[in-house]
Amino acid sequence: MPEQPDTRTPKDAPILAFDYGRRRIGVAVGVESAGNASPLATLNAGQTGPDWKAVEALVAEWRPALLLVGLPTHMDETETDMTNAARAFANELSGHTGVSVELIDERLSSFEAETRLKEMRRSGQRRRRLRKEHVDSMAAVVILETWLAQKH
Repeated sequence: MPEQPDTRTPKDAPILAFDYGRRRIGVAVGVESAGNASPLATLNAGQTGPDWKAVEALVAEWRPALLLVGLPTHMDETETDMTNAARAFANELSGHTGVSVELIDERLSSFEAETRLKEMRRSGQRRRRLRKEHVDSMAAVVILETWLAQKH
C-alpha cells in the first residue's frame, strides 16, 4: 500500500524533544498548534552511545517536523562538560533521521521536571515513586515547552 502524502501543516506536525544524557535520553512529544507537550519515553544510552534504533523508531512512528535537543550550560551561560556531548548528539540525530534539529537552552530543566513530578505525587495525580527515567522524560517536556513559549 503506498504511503499517503503528509498533509499536516508545520504547526500541526509533532515535535520531539530530547533531554540528552550519557545513560538515558528523555523524550517528549508536542504539537505547536496545541501548545503543549507530554512525556513520551526514556531511551537507554550506554558506553556505545544512544540506542539509535530506538531513536529512529520513534521518529518513524511520529514523523516529526522538528527535533529539539536540550543544550546544557551553567547559569552564567558558560559551557558544561555535557554541552559538547549534547551538540554531538544533535548533529548525529540530524544525520540519523534527516529531520531538522534545534538546540534549546535547558538550564534547570531537570530541576523543574523533578519539582513537577513531586508536586504531581503530592496532589495525587501520580502514585508511582519518582524515578530517574521519569525525570528525564519530564525534562524533555520542559525543553519542548521552553521552545513553544519562545514561539508565542
